[in-house]
Amino acid sequence: MMNTSNNQVKLIGNLGSDPDVRETSKGRKWVRLSLATNDSYQNQQGERITETQWHTVVAWGKQAEDVAENLRKGSRIALEGKLVHRSYEGKDGQKRYVSEVVMNAFEMLARKQEQENAPAEA
Repeated sequence: MMNTSNNQVKLIGNLGSDPDVRETSKGRKWVRLSLATNDSYQNQQGERITETQWHTVVAWGKQAEDVAENLRKGSRIALEGKLVHRSYEGKDGQKRYVSEVVMNAFEMLARKQEQENAPAEA
């Protein structure tokens, strides 16, 4: 069954760093991730070009605990979430704008090297 949300993001990529675990002033846990996704294409000269996009991903509560416990720099994951745009005032008094993915589900994926080295199933 398809998710009925009009704001849905699905990404597959690798973590660029370990999860950054934080806590709100009221004790609610959250985590920030930096996720790299790659897109490849062939240019007019026939060269294979790979472009990397970096995404800021945020997870809250139990999801944040699962992320902090299971993911590390380089982890390959598939995630679902929603795109959020927000603003805040920086320490210098300037208004800052942020776009991030608020994660609601993730799945750990094996890296290509791990898949190639896995024993064949009988």
